[in-house]
Amino acid sequence: METVIVAIGANLGDRLKSFKSASRFLQNLSVEPIVKSSIWESEPVGPARYTFFNGAAKITTGVPPVELLNKLKSFEKEAGRTRTERWGPRVLDLDIIRYGNLVIDEDTLIIPHPEYQKRLFVLKPMLEIDPDWVDISTGTPIQQLVEGAPRMEIEKTDKSW
Repeated sequence: METVIVAIGANLGDRLKSFKSASRFLQNLSVEPIVKSSIWESEPVGPARYTFFNGAAKITTGVPPVELLNKLKSFEKEAGRTRTERWGPRVLDLDIIRYGNLVIDEDTLIIPHPEYQKRLFVLKPMLEIDPDWVDISTGTPIQQLVEGAPRMEIEKTDKSW
């Protein structure tokens, strides 16, 4: 079994409903109760026009990394996600940020996720659920990553999932 952190984002449709649906889906992949961050709202990156709900979940699973990625992408599609442009709007986005202590750099899967260090909307939820986490590639503690990330508009909401 491995500890996995999945980042969650949504900026189309009923964002809270998407988060609740993702929570149930992730719980079905986990052998222990999942740990969920708060829901954060942030400005979009790239061409998306609407604000995002963002969060992170920590699961414990035996599903291998590539199979897990395939399950996440299938669930996104079931939830209504269509891929039209990079960083475009989406009903649901699920990304593997951490998978145990693995470092993977393949064509279809990179862990830790290649963009997460630049994204406060990933780092702040991660800090909530795994404050002692250290980037396996660089040895940088999560708090230091938060402090060094590019600034953006992001705030914790009062919504729960």
